[in-house]
Amino acid sequence: MTDEWFSVDQVAQRLGLHVRTVRNYVRDGRLKAVRIGKQYRIARSDLEELTGRRLPAVPAEDTRRSRRVEASCVVQIDAISAADAHRLTTLLGAAATGRDVTDQLLRIQSIYDEERAAMKLIVIGGPADTAEVMRLIDVLVGTES
Repeated sequence: MTDEWFSVDQVAQRLGLHVRTVRNYVRDGRLKAVRIGKQYRIARSDLEELTGRRLPAVPAEDTRRSRRVEASCVVQIDAISAADAHRLTTLLGAAATGRDVTDQLLRIQSIYDEERAAMKLIVIGGPADTAEVMRLIDVLVGTES
């Protein structure tokens, strides 16, 4: 069986993560990898096992590029406890990974400022997926009285 292999940089780009995060996943044993010299290589099957879903095929270098549309949003949530911010991050992460994404990766990152009891969410993905996450945030945070 032949498997497609990715570098740490390619995995980070596909998952919307920092390269250091992917290296830490490998070192912690969360992501299987083979070390070749000073570099890691990750098999497609191991990457799919980590994400829990099939990855879209990587287009060949010589094929024409198709149009890609991406939306990004930054959401500021004030007066939220650390526990509620953690729960919200977990729920949104589960919603993002549970989606059947075939062409575009949905990425959600969160930052919590304990001094200000404020949270920032950064959502990047296709317009429909991003809009759906915005609706979910609205329902979970309950912005309407």
